[in-house]
Amino acid sequence: MSNLVNTPNFNTVDILNDYSKGKFRFITKTRSGFYTITDARESDNSRLLNNKESILTGYKKGVLQTVEFCPDGGDYYLTVFARVGKKIKLIDRSILENLTVGTINAYYTNTELYNMNQYKLVGARTWADFAYQLNEPQLA
Repeated sequence: MSNLVNTPNFNTVDILNDYSKGKFRFITKTRSGFYTITDARESDNSRLLNNKESILTGYKKGVLQTVEFCPDGGDYYLTVFARVGKKIKLIDRSILENLTVGTINAYYTNTELYNMNQYKLVGARTWADFAYQLNEPQLA
C-alpha cells in the first residue's frame, strides 16, 4: 500500500522500486538554452537509489529537465522525471513520496510541484515534512 497523496494528479511511473542497481543520467538546460546530458558518477548511483529525493537536488534551480535510469545489465534508459517549463510531465512514485517541502521550496517553486494546498492536505508544517505523503502529527 502506498502513502502517496497525489492531488495534482501527476503522471507517475513505478520504476525505481523494482531495481536495486543501475545508473542515472541527467538532462539539463544551460543558460544559453542548450541541453546537456550528464551521467551520474559511478559512486553516486547507489546513493541516488537509496535516497530518492536527492535525485532532484543535484543541480541549481531551474536547470534539471529530465532524469533517466538504466537498470543494471540493461542497455536502455527509462525516464523517471521529466518536466517542460513549469509542467511536470512524469515523475516516479518513489521520488514523489520522498520529496520534502524544503526541496520543493528550494528548487521547484516555479513548477507544479509547489502547491500550498497539497502541503496543508498532508499536514506539512516545516520544510522537513513530506509534501506528497501524510505526515504523522508530532506529540508534545
